[in-house]
Amino acid sequence: MKINKLYRLFTLLSLMLFCICNVAMAQSDDKVEVTAIVVDEQGNPISGVDVFGSKGNKTSSDDNGQFTIKLLDDESVVLEKKGYISAIIMMTDLIGNITMKKSLLLASEDDEIKMGVATKYRRDIVGAVSSIKTKNRLTYDNTQWVRDYINGLMLGVRGSDNIRGLGSAIFVIDGVIGRDPDILNMEEVEQITVLKDANSVALYGSQGRNGVIVINTKRGKANKKEVNVNVRSGIKSPISLPNYLGSAAYMTLFNEARNNDGLDNFYSPSLIQEFRTSTNKYKYPDVDLYSNEYVQPFVNFTNAITEFSGGNEKNQYYVNVGWNSEEAWVDINEDINAGTNRFNVRGNIDFKINDWITSSLDGIAVISTTKGSRADLLSAGTTLRPNAYSPLLPIDLVDTSDPTVAGQLLAANSFDGFLLGSTQEFGVDAPVSMAIAGGYLTTVSRSTQFNNSINFDLDRVTKGLSAKAYISFDFYDSYDLSIENQYKTYEPIWEGESITGLNVYGEDVKDQTENISTNGFLSRFGLYGLVNYDTTIAKDHSLNTTLLGFYNSQRRNDVTQTDIDAHVGFQMAYDYKKKLYFDFTGTYVNSIKLAEGNRGAFSPTSGISYIISEESFLKNSKFVNYLKLKASGGILKSDQGITALKSGGAVDSDASAYYLYDVNYSFGNNVNWGDGQSNNRIDISQGENLDLSFEERIDLNLGFETYLMNSLWIEANYFNTEFDKQITFLQDQYPSFYDTFRPYDNFNSNLYTGFEIGMNFNKTYKDLSITLGANVLYSQTERSKRSEVFNEDYLQTQGREISTIFGLVDQGFYSEADFDTNGNLNAGLPVPQFGNVQPGDIKYQDQNGDNIIDNDDRIDIGQSSSPWTYALNLNLNYKRFNLFVLAVGQSGAQGNKLNDSYNEYYSVDGNDKYSEVVLGRWTPETASTATFPRLSSQTNQNNFRQSTFWLFDTSYFSINRAQLTYEFEDSFCKELGMEDFSLNLSGTNLFEIGENKDVRQLRIGSTPLSRSFTLGIRASF
Repeated sequence: MKINKLYRLFTLLSLMLFCICNVAMAQSDDKVEVTAIVVDEQGNPISGVDVFGSKGNKTSSDDNGQFTIKLLDDESVVLEKKGYISAIIMMTDLIGNITMKKSLLLASEDDEIKMGVATKYRRDIVGAVSSIKTKNRLTYDNTQWVRDYINGLMLGVRGSDNIRGLGSAIFVIDGVIGRDPDILNMEEVEQITVLKDANSVALYGSQGRNGVIVINTKRGKANKKEVNVNVRSGIKSPISLPNYLGSAAYMTLFNEARNNDGLDNFYSPSLIQEFRTSTNKYKYPDVDLYSNEYVQPFVNFTNAITEFSGGNEKNQYYVNVGWNSEEAWVDINEDINAGTNRFNVRGNIDFKINDWITSSLDGIAVISTTKGSRADLLSAGTTLRPNAYSPLLPIDLVDTSDPTVAGQLLAANSFDGFLLGSTQEFGVDAPVSMAIAGGYLTTVSRSTQFNNSINFDLDRVTKGLSAKAYISFDFYDSYDLSIENQYKTYEPIWEGESITGLNVYGEDVKDQTENISTNGFLSRFGLYGLVNYDTTIAKDHSLNTTLLGFYNSQRRNDVTQTDIDAHVGFQMAYDYKKKLYFDFTGTYVNSIKLAEGNRGAFSPTSGISYIISEESFLKNSKFVNYLKLKASGGILKSDQGITALKSGGAVDSDASAYYLYDVNYSFGNNVNWGDGQSNNRIDISQGENLDLSFEERIDLNLGFETYLMNSLWIEANYFNTEFDKQITFLQDQYPSFYDTFRPYDNFNSNLYTGFEIGMNFNKTYKDLSITLGANVLYSQTERSKRSEVFNEDYLQTQGREISTIFGLVDQGFYSEADFDTNGNLNAGLPVPQFGNVQPGDIKYQDQNGDNIIDNDDRIDIGQSSSPWTYALNLNLNYKRFNLFVLAVGQSGAQGNKLNDSYNEYYSVDGNDKYSEVVLGRWTPETASTATFPRLSSQTNQNNFRQSTFWLFDTSYFSINRAQLTYEFEDSFCKELGMEDFSLNLSGTNLFEIGENKDVRQLRIGSTPLSRSFTLGIRASF
């Protein structure tokens, strides 16, 4: 389907939904004008109260608290003002004065924090919880994806989902645990909340181990009819692309590599000169699959989202329809229309069944299609040598005087006057040929979600008693559609400047059937029920209790075992005069990963907070408006860390996490008997441990939050978290020959300590408003307990940072003076055990003084995880203009150029393609300035080992995104029939400071890191 057809479909669907919503809300226009006055509890008029009618009409109270609005006989109005409790008033009650009650500080509707299975005011929260509402923010920060929004704005989060360095948090979306945030667009999101300490996450059982990120989508509001449109279009350009050497340079240096190994030249100097000077690029090719000839210098993208919401006191609705389109970076086949198209539809409905039962229904569908050629040129570009062959051969260079060649040409398919080039080595697998003629591959991903809640107000049984039942079902699947054409490729035989012969590979056969193959599916079913009791005793004492039962199951294709999580939770929250709070939460978790009789465990947590600003010595302070001290702690039992391991202790992602407590048997070698018969021996590959149990998160959080001078919000927490009883194989309890009999044991322990500080400053100076936000996270980790045996104490990992990098310490390069005339190392120099070395190879430090260099000389040379992460955000508003800037950074960690993600870009030896880094190679002439080891045409075991030579500092500070917005005046908007209308210009990845940003920003063999510029419009009706 062409993009313009998809756009028309999207527009038609939006218009249909708009009409449906209007028809659903349409009634008679026979209205009565009503006037009333809004006052506070002391009888003083309140100005600026927003008044909403059920048909979308609205007004506000004047300086005398008076408002006038037209209503139907059976209509109601909603009254809202920040700092006051919102109210719904029936038309018949709009007589005389209407009293609105003030809310406590941080206890208004705007301060509601939705924590998944519970909702609390910010004031009432005991634990470490950070939250942000998107209302109004999306106007000046038009980010479209949830993970991008979280990064830099949420206190305590490293990146998009790592809370305090503990690991990936679980996402809870609209009360459903484990949903994928990537299927959301930010326009759907109303609030994002991060639950960090054990007490806050306890009700989520085992799955809350690493913290919880709660996302709540938008819902319709009574008497607030809205239609919002957001359209954005822009371009992306690569920030950095790999730079590989051209043909002449590659051939010259490959000869040098062979000469270093005592071998003759592979390429003759005269041939290299032809590649360097010839104008015939087809006979002497110089191919770079990362050049503009293959990778587009920029790609276009478009996002269009429409929202409809509204309702009355009985029924509310919210609908979100979105379309996202983006071109592919590689698009050399005009018949494919390569790129990605994504459609999403969401519908959230809330309705009142009767006076004591309400319900909600949510339905979500997302379909994404990515179309491209069958060849991955970005991956092929990392290995295809520049001189290998010419991908295209001009037909006008083919000499047809030979009848055989003429016949070949007559039968050939041409592409814009070219034949598809190849060699005997590549045959029909030449990547560019496959990209042009091999057909296409379309990956289709589909996501559907459904959830239903039923809420019971049980005041008729006992005042303050309520209950809720929640059920959800999710299904995700992905499959490939492909046309796999066969095609001919041609290897030219050159005479002079003409092609006089063609070696032909393959056949030209069009695939007549679209092939389909599955990439897998995931289905999830979840439900929970809770009973809540909320009461106040003797005015000053409040008690809120919750009993929760939770069940979640998840199935994947080709996996026999169903993942099941189930637990029962109890929470009791007490407060005294809304200033002293105590919270206790206990969860009983269950796990089928453990043996019978050991599958249940109790997790107790508690917390306390004290709003000290309510005391008389601070209550009337003009400097301290609010100050809360808080502390929490507890023990969480979890099975999320119970995963299969390899013999060395690394996680085995391909093995099941179940039945690790059981003894495992496997077939061994044949056993031969005296009678000539043989049987397979039965081996034990895993020992039994029926006492294997949950790991424990032991948690302590101390913090405070304060609001100063009516303009500065500060929040800070110190945390100490230990993950104890993690499963491992005990290395120091069994002799080495017993390895295959070792059982899993609860032994390892990791410690996470640190602090987080966040601040937000707001101030208005006449027409200028300033909002400045900042957050800092320091998280240091330690392998506090390990079972391990090493020859050298400095190789022990216990007591070191979890992401510690162990490697050799380089001492520069071997010089010619380090060898005698026979090429042997001089006496007294440590002897490497990684193969023979030559001048120009990396020299390593002998750590243990045994005069040899081996793995026992590895030491702690750095850490891969940054202990420091920080972010700044600035929002300047001057009259109708608004500027938003977000900057993020990190420091204290090292990267490794030998990481697999770099695809041997830095570790060049053997027949590898050469990148620009080899220009700094060691030679006798560059011995004092070299930045790269000598070149070798052999596999070099010495140079490309984990060492200080290949580490680099990953510290950086970047302008992550910025947006300039202009909001048109109300009078202009009204002329257009709009409530609000704005234009915005935004950019991402705009600027970065970092010693090694060129290395950090490089993507090898995959989609390049890009910088984008976007023009957008937003309109509300």
